[in-house]
Amino acid sequence: MTYQITLSLSTFLFLTISLLTHRIPRLANAGKIHITDDLDDVIDDEEDDDWINWGKKTPTPSPQFDLNPSDLDKMDPSQIQAQMINHHTGPLFGFIKLRLGVRRTPDEVSEIAMKWSKVSKTGGLEVKFMGVDLSTVMFTMEAGQDRDELKEFILEQPDAYEVKIGDVVYRRPGDPPLEEVIEMLRGETGNSFEGHEKDEL
Repeated sequence: MTYQITLSLSTFLFLTISLLTHRIPRLANAGKIHITDDLDDVIDDEEDDDWINWGKKTPTPSPQFDLNPSDLDKMDPSQIQAQMINHHTGPLFGFIKLRLGVRRTPDEVSEIAMKWSKVSKTGGLEVKFMGVDLSTVMFTMEAGQDRDELKEFILEQPDAYEVKIGDVVYRRPGDPPLEEVIEMLRGETGNSFEGHEKDEL
């Protein structure tokens, strides 16, 4: 009796599986639409402006200068320079002083510059960083209008102490000027600190 139940159960399973495997492809093919390879009359208008402009460089906007020549007479040279920097859109370069008191090898400075170059590209900044000496990194930038974003990026980096763009030096709020830090470190370590700062790559 057990043998008959097992045989009838296995026969039932076999028939059910074979029936389902033959019906499933028919059900799957029932809703298919055949598309011919002749697509001459098809118009593809699904691309939007973002898709068309993807990968293209954005044109540099020409800023509207809101200073009248008569306003320049009332300003001192530092104010004029600040206004010129705000309207600067061409190439830009500057220097970054790394945190002092940390011994670095030339390879470590090059790694810092390479890391900053890669990370800044992920944020959309086209900047190239190069090591100058053991405590200085130089940068060049094609789009000067991104100066504020670059300044913020650099000051967020733990290895950077200050950035100099033109004659203007930027530091984190509360950080003392670089000269005070050098004097403080020189007092702690003696004159050996000065030689370390001037090492070139």
